[in-house]
Amino acid sequence: MKIIYTDSLVVGAGLAGLRVAIASKERGLDTIVLSLIPAKRSHSVAAQGGMQASLANTVSGMGDNEDVHFQDTVKGSDWGCDQNVARMFTHCAPKAVRELAHWGVPWSRVSQGDREVIVNAQKVTLTEAKEAHGLINARDFGGTQKWRTCYTADGTGHSLLYAVDNRAISMGIPVHERMEALKIIHDGKRCHGVIARCLITGEIRAYVAKSTTIATGGYGRIYEVSTNAIICEGIGQALALETGVATLGNMEAVQFHPTAIVPVGILTTEGCRGDGGVLRDKDGYRFMPDYEPDKKELASRDVVSRRMTEHMRKGKGVNSPYGPHLWLDITLLGQKHIDTNLREVKEICQHFLGIDPVTEWIPVRPTQHYSMGGIRTKPNGESPQLSGLFSVGEAACWDMHGFNRLGGNSLAEAVVGGMIIGQYVADFCEHTSLNIDTQLIESFGQQIDAEINQLIDGNGTEKAITLKQEMQKIMMDYVGIFRNGAQLDQAVKALSELLMRSHNIGLTCKKRHANPELVDALRVKRMLKVALTVACGANARTESRGAHSREDYPERNDRDWLNRTLSSWPDENALLPTLTYEAIDVMGMELPPGYRGYGINNAIAHPDTQKRQQQIEQILTELNNPSDRHAKQAALMPYELPDQFKPANQRLFDNVDVKGDTAK
Repeated sequence: MKIIYTDSLVVGAGLAGLRVAIASKERGLDTIVLSLIPAKRSHSVAAQGGMQASLANTVSGMGDNEDVHFQDTVKGSDWGCDQNVARMFTHCAPKAVRELAHWGVPWSRVSQGDREVIVNAQKVTLTEAKEAHGLINARDFGGTQKWRTCYTADGTGHSLLYAVDNRAISMGIPVHERMEALKIIHDGKRCHGVIARCLITGEIRAYVAKSTTIATGGYGRIYEVSTNAIICEGIGQALALETGVATLGNMEAVQFHPTAIVPVGILTTEGCRGDGGVLRDKDGYRFMPDYEPDKKELASRDVVSRRMTEHMRKGKGVNSPYGPHLWLDITLLGQKHIDTNLREVKEICQHFLGIDPVTEWIPVRPTQHYSMGGIRTKPNGESPQLSGLFSVGEAACWDMHGFNRLGGNSLAEAVVGGMIIGQYVADFCEHTSLNIDTQLIESFGQQIDAEINQLIDGNGTEKAITLKQEMQKIMMDYVGIFRNGAQLDQAVKALSELLMRSHNIGLTCKKRHANPELVDALRVKRMLKVALTVACGANARTESRGAHSREDYPERNDRDWLNRTLSSWPDENALLPTLTYEAIDVMGMELPPGYRGYGINNAIAHPDTQKRQQQIEQILTELNNPSDRHAKQAALMPYELPDQFKPANQRLFDNVDVKGDTAK
């Protein structure tokens, strides 16, 4: 077995992984990236709508800043996020957007003067300030108080990934393509790298490193229908889980996007609704104002998805051979706007539906989209249990999103998280030596060899693809948008049976090199463990919070459930994960739990909430300069950042007296 040594090893070549690799390389560290596919085909490329950052360049973004973005993110998370991490993120997001502009991202820009937009299905004229001309533009997105989603038409992920990958290429960072990590090398306390398999030749290699960063994306493909790329199967999370030491956080927190096209589940960006598109039922009726009269189609994603499902349950869905759906109407935006800002959506509709969204409504329904859960990390991105193991982006539970992610905060987290955590990874590499016994490396390589030999030479009768399809259907049917105890019990039982059956997988194709059947067989056992962490976590959490909605427990229960679910798998032969919990400290919050702003306020209060609110009032009363928002924030909840990211952000309208009409 070939052993390759490096300082910083990154598994995954999407935005988050590449940004960590760039940070490592900038510090002079030897850096290697492993990827299942060429970097520019990573799933980050599929993101459409944009990246949130409080630049406040537009007239509809005036008054925006880190405080407002922070409040939106915390409320969007249903108070499930780590508020220290949310502060780190919102402070650095403007810096990341501007850095990306320097790297070549062609952000859509503000044009001074009047422009027509659609707001609440009505044409409105916005007047952009002369001073803002040429600055980075922003569009409206769900769950936000200001327009802050920076974009490049509806191909933002494409623009960002190409720019960041080109930056990595210019720095000479090697990306080892078609390499799949299958095992984390560790001694129970320290991570030493991974064992990986070449998808083309079948060669097994050991990559040994001072730091190992998992940036493999989400686990959407444990579901039958998902907007995720087919490579998003949760293998990065499974690698951490199979150490028996590292924990996964909040795996039950799974987001369903409201507007995926029927039947294939390809995403139509939230930018469609942010730019003024509306949802209609089978009668052509715009129903969201009835459910959410304030935010309407631009409520948080979890809320819109539930409202759509409720409406279809009332018989208001459009019947189709693929089940009921609703309509997304962007015809009111006009051809010029669609061709300019929603061109990918138009192409998707033309190629996959045979319709023109300029004149026809788009069939949509909620579909699995994003994983808030992942490898649990500290604010510096490192696993609390396994030194040297880092994670970033959708693969991680850094915990910026809590139980629901706002649109536009995913691309932002990938870049901002990679930017911040990349510095901590580099710090770790610079201050830590690696002493490793090669026998430990060999033992992990032998485990993978034995697993492959068993699959190829054994007499198993189960088919990996059959187990995978059964798992995906169980997850879709029983662990979806709405959950209840009876169905979750069924899911846990059925998934455990599938995991047992996965020990008896056999192969039709016995090749050791390029063999998709072998790849599926190696993955499905791991995917089943990930699926079980989702189902078991959802079954145990007897409350509704964010995207986790229990019909039998509709209240958000801060009193009993203001915590993170931690999943581990200490016994490799077990059929269920071990669940423990990590309390979220109300007394350390800058923004204590409150009403989120949707539906009825049915939250069961935490006993410390009122105490913390009183403490905050006292702290603010004692401030010498109560008008200084930075001083207020520092007094309420100090947080750490690498030194280079600490300076305050600059905004045009902080220093320029601009008079602009928001609408006329």
